[in-house]
Amino acid sequence: MSHNATESVESFRARARTWLAENMPRLGDRPQSGTGEDDTHEWERARELQQRLYAGGFAGICFPEEYGGLGLSSAHQEAFTEESGGYEMPLLLNVPSFAICSATLLDTGSEEQKRARIGAAIRGEEVLCQLLSEPSGGSDLAGLITRAERDGDEWVLNGAKTWSTSAYAADWSLCLARTNWDVPKHQGLTMFLVPLKAPGLTLNRVRMVNGSLEFCEEFFDDVRLPASAVVGEVDGGWTVASRQLFHERNAVGGGSPYVSGEGGMRATPHPNPLDMARASGRAADPRVRELVGEYLALKTVHEQTVGRVTRAMATEVLPPAASSLLRLLHAEYAHLSDDHTVRIAGAGIATGAGTEPGATGYAATGFLMRQGVSLGGGSTEIARNIVSERLLGMPREPAPDRGVPFNQVKRGS
Repeated sequence: MSHNATESVESFRARARTWLAENMPRLGDRPQSGTGEDDTHEWERARELQQRLYAGGFAGICFPEEYGGLGLSSAHQEAFTEESGGYEMPLLLNVPSFAICSATLLDTGSEEQKRARIGAAIRGEEVLCQLLSEPSGGSDLAGLITRAERDGDEWVLNGAKTWSTSAYAADWSLCLARTNWDVPKHQGLTMFLVPLKAPGLTLNRVRMVNGSLEFCEEFFDDVRLPASAVVGEVDGGWTVASRQLFHERNAVGGGSPYVSGEGGMRATPHPNPLDMARASGRAADPRVRELVGEYLALKTVHEQTVGRVTRAMATEVLPPAASSLLRLLHAEYAHLSDDHTVRIAGAGIATGAGTEPGATGYAATGFLMRQGVSLGGGSTEIARNIVSERLLGMPREPAPDRGVPFNQVKRGS
């Protein structure tokens, strides 16, 4: 038995506290990154920090030891995350590389895939991303038309993907493609591990309304993959994708045990109502205090609900579909935070007025992406459907293409 298997949470916490103080840089006066036209240095820094965590024995805390992790509990991860506050951490790697892609491979990948890809990610050598959404797909993921066709012992991939988070910085991707058009849409999909440098794969970054270049679009022109690239079973890709979506909703909602450290992906500030009350000099205004109170109350509800639902899923009191509760509540919480921040800033949101430089400008830029939290991890509407149908037992939403072979389904009309 590993020595890690018997280490108490408090012993682990104390050891982590000492190690962090001696080995990890403090946030201090770290320069802000802005919207990041060229953030190559950020990703290089994230890999460097991850390698430092691995060398110190604090990487992959909840991943099994045989794949490079520590094999410890979520309580150990929570303790480390609490202790790491104030230190620079490789937050860029949390989502989707660890919390979604590595977690999905852990559940559904072959032994070779788990040892190679999860191990390399934990060591800070590789980054993983997911290629799911398509230009014509909307929220109907199972209706995708990127295709993979057999050619001897290989697969040939053709089609297009979009809204792929941080794909430009990744080494490998989990890509869902259609391999059988003669069966209903959910039954003819296969998940593949695709190297982002594969011949025939073209990747472009997409500029968002706030100036960010975080998302990408990809085009596949006869990309050839070996048979070993299949994750799970051929035509069983929906099983893999369902697990992947579970991990995504869990990560977005704040319940993933594979996230290490606190904070978002970017160093760019995203003020909340309390920050804005202070920055605008309106903290004494009764109405502002009321808005801040509403934000803090929902923040507490959100944090407590994440813990409760996560524990319930871990003990199978609630099914995996309960991750949609976290995804849904996170969107409600994020919307209220952005909305109240703008209300408190008032006209300053447009003029940049305030006692702290940049605060209102950051709030305005952040508000431009307000709807993003309603889309990540599946839309809010899908989350509500999952909660109603799979948790509350309400009738399923009508679907005209249910049970219909995909090559008979009308598309683009």
